[in-house]
Amino acid sequence: MYGPLAETIRTQRLVLEPLAVHHADEMAPVLDDPRLHRYIGGAPLARDELRARYSHLVAGPAPFHQEYWLNWIVRRARDGQAVGYVQATVTPAPPGFAVAPASTGSAVTPGPPRRIASVAWVIGTPYQGFGFATEAARALLGWLVSHGVHDVVATVHPDNGPSAAVAAKLGLHRTGDTTADGEDVWRLPRTAT
Repeated sequence: MYGPLAETIRTQRLVLEPLAVHHADEMAPVLDDPRLHRYIGGAPLARDELRARYSHLVAGPAPFHQEYWLNWIVRRARDGQAVGYVQATVTPAPPGFAVAPASTGSAVTPGPPRRIASVAWVIGTPYQGFGFATEAARALLGWLVSHGVHDVVATVHPDNGPSAAVAAKLGLHRTGDTTADGEDVWRLPRTAT
């Protein structure tokens, strides 16, 4: 594996549990609402299809990709009910550059290696509207920053107002860029971390 392993994250109301294949059994009903997929694409997966997907996610990408996948199931702390998931795909980012003062020759040198995370949050339809997405995604961002990932982006369908509100509450800003499939790109300013 290229980066750190996901570990359990706790918040006031939630437990983020690292993804395992067996989670498909309880997550299939949570994600089994076509309305949930309106902005994230696809359709609800049957339990066996979700197991296959989780098996692929848990295995992670091939090492030569130099990226790592971090996935958590989001649970309510009070009763252990699975309510959704958060995820981050972390990849190398181009290094920044440092410019020495003119008095020392104005040398330009590469900065330290950086990593960028593309994050996402999905909360099942019956559990939306309680702030779980914001709380879980905020915990995810805190975990990433504590593990040296300070560049964070998210993509949000332009008609998905609730997800855009979550991005804004997290301190991400719409960049004005869009993905090939028309989603808005949001970025966490480096000063926010």
